[in-house]
Amino acid sequence: MTHSPWLLRGDVLIAVLGMGLVTFLCRIGGHILRQAFRLPPFVETMLRELPGPLFVAYVAPALWLQGPAGLGGAALAVLVQWRTRQLALSIPAGVLGVALAREAAALVEQGAAFGASFLGS
Repeated sequence: MTHSPWLLRGDVLIAVLGMGLVTFLCRIGGHILRQAFRLPPFVETMLRELPGPLFVAYVAPALWLQGPAGLGGAALAVLVQWRTRQLALSIPAGVLGVALAREAAALVEQGAAFGASFLGS
C-alpha cells in the first residue's frame, strides 16, 4: 500500500489537534484569569517587561556560539532597529552582517594560507 505524503495518520492528526487545543486553552485561560483577578502592580510591570529579557536569554547563547560573526550581525541588527524602528530592515541587516563577516573571515583565512604558501612557510 502506498502512502501519500499529504495524508496524516489518524493518531498523528489527533495528537496535533489535541496539542493545539491544550495550547489554546492554556492561553485563553491566562486571559480569563487576568480579567477575573486584579493583579498587583509589580506583577503587571513584570509581565509587561518580561518579553525583552526572555528574548535576550533565548538568543544570547546562540549568538555567543556564532563567535564574532554572530555578535557583529546582532550589533548591526540592533543598530538598524534603533535607527529605523523597522524589523523588516533590521532582521535582514543582521543576517547580511553575519554572512559578510563569515565571508570576510574566509577571505582572510585564504589570504593567510596563500601568503604562507607564497613565502614557503
